[in-house]
Amino acid sequence: MPGETMTGGTCRTEVPEDASLGNGYRVLKTPSLNKGLGFTSVERERMGLKGLLPPATLTLEAQVELAVQEMRSKSTPLEKYVFLQSLQDVHSTLYYAVLSRHTYEVMPFVYTPVVGEACQKFSQIYRHTPQGLYLSLQDRGQLRSILDNWPVDDIRAIVFTDGERILGLGDQGIDGMGIPIGKLALYTACAGVHPSHCLPVTLDVGTNNQAKLDDPYYIGLKQRRLTGPEYDAFVGEFMEAAVDKYGKSVMLQFEDFGNNNAFRLLHHWQEKVCCFNDDIQGTAAVALAGILASTALTGIQVENHRFLFMGAGEAGAGIAELIAYAIKVETGKTIEECRKHIFMVDSKGLVCLSRLEGLQHHKRDFAHDVDHVPDLLSAVKALKPTALIGVSTLAKSFNETVIREMSAMNKRPVIFALSNPTSKAECTPEEAYKWSNGMAVFASGSPFEPVEFNGKTYIPGQGNNAYIFPGIGLAAVACGATRITDLDMYIAAKALADAVPEDRLEASCIYPHLENIREVSLKVAVAVAANKYATGQASVLPQPTDLESYVRSVMYEPGY
Repeated sequence: MPGETMTGGTCRTEVPEDASLGNGYRVLKTPSLNKGLGFTSVERERMGLKGLLPPATLTLEAQVELAVQEMRSKSTPLEKYVFLQSLQDVHSTLYYAVLSRHTYEVMPFVYTPVVGEACQKFSQIYRHTPQGLYLSLQDRGQLRSILDNWPVDDIRAIVFTDGERILGLGDQGIDGMGIPIGKLALYTACAGVHPSHCLPVTLDVGTNNQAKLDDPYYIGLKQRRLTGPEYDAFVGEFMEAAVDKYGKSVMLQFEDFGNNNAFRLLHHWQEKVCCFNDDIQGTAAVALAGILASTALTGIQVENHRFLFMGAGEAGAGIAELIAYAIKVETGKTIEECRKHIFMVDSKGLVCLSRLEGLQHHKRDFAHDVDHVPDLLSAVKALKPTALIGVSTLAKSFNETVIREMSAMNKRPVIFALSNPTSKAECTPEEAYKWSNGMAVFASGSPFEPVEFNGKTYIPGQGNNAYIFPGIGLAAVACGATRITDLDMYIAAKALADAVPEDRLEASCIYPHLENIREVSLKVAVAVAANKYATGQASVLPQPTDLESYVRSVMYEPGY
């Protein structure tokens, strides 16, 4: 990006050598060049900044502290979100310095849970500084040339959505752009992927959200969603344009596509380009990591569990498939045998063989030869699962009766309430610990505070995809990955599980602290990059002798 240079992994915002009197105002208006009060007296003299800034000079660290203080003064989470996005618009180095130095504190205001409200209100809070590309149906046949309008050519990571299934909030149309923006901010904050290599994209194919269509201030196309072959052709045009523009190693992350398209598009493109779907595969990897880490508390290996899912959408099916894949790797059994460890409950009750004809394709492999039961509690009683995984977005569906039943048949029941945002969680950690008498191994999708119960402090593990996708992205960028596979996701999950320290396990927490997310992402990235080199799917050659040192060296650290 203009004005930035890399020195040993640290990105320095540097004044162009040809800067001269008269262009200082332009520099202050360019987010990647702006240092605010961080400009030295020499820079101010050379760049014509005198008079445009107060005389004081502040270090980046002082600016970070002031920015964090101002963020904390905002009265609502959405105001904090807007403040941070506005900071990115005017001073990108400071924005990423805030994110990288205060990741744990600011993550909820950059991504879940606040990004959900931000997407619902995106048209109202939209600011006029471009943070990504909006590609609409009106642009069909021109997508490749439109990519040239983005000011940076060296793009290595793209997160793109069509806005159909934003978190648990449904169709948000173009307002779903908050998700790619937030995801890529976490690529940088959590794994040091250089922000200038990242590009958020929204494919505006219309919306079926009537409230959006009726909103006079909605900023997207006011038409019903495109479907069928024309939709596939539009997505295909984008994928091919991105690879043509940025090369075969550009990483393309599908984000928040609806169930009808998510699996189909992933399966179509997975063997053709470097891509993955975070809702399917990232969620699966972080959930699998929690299962693998929980062995230290339950004594149960993944292949000895019996899993029951509440919810059978893309997240549930993705987790189930990766768990089955992990059992296959661990045992050598066929994938069909491994799937028999996994059961699902959807809106019509237990997914089973007698329902096969009417099931969506992603549920069919988990339709086993068992009697149908109508609800979750009946399934728990009939199947006696060791692990209960919630991906339903049905708040409170893990009620007291269900959790007490799980606790009666398991010494340490595994209870994962993974639905986002917080309001959609199947239960709270306080409920899980109380109803299991403190024995539940709990994880959630959104953050919860520690819980005091019977004189012990329990730390709820947050099964946050941010433990996985930034490390995957860093690996892909560092080694020039040409594909992302199920094996990569399994390897990432194992690396994450291995990174959980003993003190977290003692507090019944099966994930590392988010304050250590950059080191965790490094471990994930190194493990995945090693697999890319081992399988011949890396394009940065030759393989570095010290892979960890190499990956660490490419991690971005904002600085002047």
